[in-house]
Amino acid sequence: MTIRVLVAEDQAIVRRGLRLLLESQPDITVVGEAADGPEAISLARELRPDVCLVDIQMPRLDGLDVTRALAGVAVRDPLRVVIITTFDLDEYVHSALRAGAVGFILKDSGPALLAEAVRAAHAGDAMISPPITMRLLKQFGPIAPRSPRRPTTPLTDREIELIKRLARGRTNQEIAQELFISLSTVKAHVANIQDKLQLRNRTEVAAWAWENRLVTET
Repeated sequence: MTIRVLVAEDQAIVRRGLRLLLESQPDITVVGEAADGPEAISLARELRPDVCLVDIQMPRLDGLDVTRALAGVAVRDPLRVVIITTFDLDEYVHSALRAGAVGFILKDSGPALLAEAVRAAHAGDAMISPPITMRLLKQFGPIAPRSPRRPTTPLTDREIELIKRLARGRTNQEIAQELFISLSTVKAHVANIQDKLQLRNRTEVAAWAWENRLVTET
């Protein structure tokens, strides 16, 4: 199955480069390009791409505003947004994920990680550039404490084990190996956890774990 991607980036040369990198992958095609925030929102709503790759700094509306419009909590049928930027700033990452983004990738991450972020978003997972993943998640609680979200039904011991690993950046494959369960079982657990916590993706589950001190730095 081909993954349909919208690229929103105000610099034409960078936008062209992203298109070339993405379309060098056999399973990814770029279905649209936007040069500013309003155009990104309009095209995304018209084309309904599988993944929106959005630069955080754009004219008229920035990437955070675009993300809220396409994937915010009030959006009935949210799209999957991956933020891409040159700025390794915690406040940007945190705000993007709060706005509804399912990924945050630095532009210097390389073509392989860029493609993996698109694939992860399409699969319902999330990817954050490795250098900032742990640093960000450790800061979720201190930056913006919120009232604890209670599970709709109690989490099982196995689900708590899985959440802890997910919060530390483990992939589904790594979790399966560590817990000696199948990949499909991991995916089923993740789906159940998201349902119980009423969260939309792995990133939000990881943030919930750090906010509620289910994991610590040690």
